[in-house]
Amino acid sequence: MTRVCIVGAGSIGGFIGTRLARAGQAQVSALARGATLAALRTQGWRVQSGDTLLQAPAVASDQPADLGVQDLVVITVKGPALPALAPTLAPLIGPHTLVLPAMNGVPWWFCDGLPGFEGRPLDSVDPGGGIARVLPAAQVIGCVVHISCSSPQPGLVLHKMGQGLIVGEPRGGRSARVQQLADMLAQAGFEPTHSADVRRDIWYKLWGNLTMNPISALTGATIDQLLDDPLVRDFCAQAMQEAAAVGARIGCPVDQTPQDRNAVTRRLGAFKTSMLQDVEAARPIELDAIVGAVHEIAQRIEVPTPAVDAILGLTRLMGRVRGLYPPAAPASN
Repeated sequence: MTRVCIVGAGSIGGFIGTRLARAGQAQVSALARGATLAALRTQGWRVQSGDTLLQAPAVASDQPADLGVQDLVVITVKGPALPALAPTLAPLIGPHTLVLPAMNGVPWWFCDGLPGFEGRPLDSVDPGGGIARVLPAAQVIGCVVHISCSSPQPGLVLHKMGQGLIVGEPRGGRSARVQQLADMLAQAGFEPTHSADVRRDIWYKLWGNLTMNPISALTGATIDQLLDDPLVRDFCAQAMQEAAAVGARIGCPVDQTPQDRNAVTRRLGAFKTSMLQDVEAARPIELDAIVGAVHEIAQRIEVPTPAVDAILGLTRLMGRVRGLYPPAAPASN
């Protein structure tokens, strides 16, 4: 039986773990800690979906060595936690283990193989290349999550909408290993897409989150309120056009206009973005993977992004003032 470990059993990790465990096609474990670990051990996997409570027994530990080498490691932690966490995952990863980062924003492997980025990891998401050294690129499967969940209490997931998971080879094309993964996800009730260009799928999702997430975090506004303000809406459109120009240079063109994307977003109604939820809960914000990486890539390829830069600077400062983002490095003399 396939051995699967969920690293970070929060909302998305808990949802994926519960679905896989209930399907019975895999031996599912969780690497968790604190109250979430205690809840998994005593109450198992739990997802509230509408009026239905989905449950399954859980094997969980805060020590990777207790869980052993896996066939699939699904990483669902927040981006800021991964640089410190990644080196501890070695006991889970053998030569044939697949690593599926189901995370927000630009992943550490995103620029691997792109001209001009050889041997130069993105410092915004992988400072010093530490993640890439311990999570081999050849074993990574790209992923885009189109699922909305929250975790009202440790170990319990509230599923709001969506079943979509896009999976694909980081360097493009299709493969048997990705198809096998997609089949397993489908058997667990997900709606997987086997993408031939998962990098482009990642950039497209980022293109929308790039503005809505940080600006909602700055203002406390729900998405409908942001879209109803013409000045904010126009500023977001400028940033999206900049990000589209960056994407076009790195092989991730965006075919929609900002207005097209906003029309889709508006249909979701009055909701709080994940970054706003993190601010309200006093949790570290995932700014670097969503905005910082766009800024860094743009600098590397010399594409000007003044609106993106303004979003990064303002949100970073807000995060530092609130203690939700690392402080600035001391100025050198």
